[in-house]
Amino acid sequence: MRLFLDTANVEEIRRACEWGVISGVTTNPSLMAREKADPDAALREITSLVKGPVSAEALSLDCEGMVEEARRLARVADNIVVKLPMGVEGLKAVGRLKREGIKTNVTLVFSANQGLLAAIAGATYVSPFVGRLDDISHDGMGVVRQLAAIFSRYEMDTQIIAASIRHPLHVVEAALAGSDIATVPFKVLEQMVRHPLTDIGIERFLADWKGLMAARSRGAGG
Repeated sequence: MRLFLDTANVEEIRRACEWGVISGVTTNPSLMAREKADPDAALREITSLVKGPVSAEALSLDCEGMVEEARRLARVADNIVVKLPMGVEGLKAVGRLKREGIKTNVTLVFSANQGLLAAIAGATYVSPFVGRLDDISHDGMGVVRQLAAIFSRYEMDTQIIAASIRHPLHVVEAALAGSDIATVPFKVLEQMVRHPLTDIGIERFLADWKGLMAARSRGAGG
């Protein structure tokens, strides 16, 4: 199980990389727009910080446009993975890009059928959006479990990225469901670190240690 950071914020990525727990990054047009930066410049900086896969999304709606965008994005850095939307045109583009050696991440996957088709087409990764499914009262993590079982049974190479992660429990559920990766917002990554009992334990240890040192100091003074 690996963790990717779902952001286009360079400072968040830099901080997370210092923790030593992030293996890659996923971006999308909404995340890029939020940062108000030049997308290509941002991608170059992100790929210089992260040695693992960095997903960048193609925006064309037809296969030819997706392939051209993918070729351009792949030239930004060797660790770029091109995100393509689930659909007929996306599937067609996946097959062509695989033959060219360009890695792909099929995004906006909301069913096991969609994930299976993407894997058969040759996708490197598929990204089921668990949070968005939960939002409409569907079992988002159920799609992850189904895909993990299918890919394992038929020894398919495509990896699962549990996306649209809303909270730390989603990460645990994704790991238990067999997801290869969970891509998380920086806020969720911070929440994963914290636990109130950890804070209480640290405070107690420090207080006890200070008490011991104070007692030793008084004893030495006497």
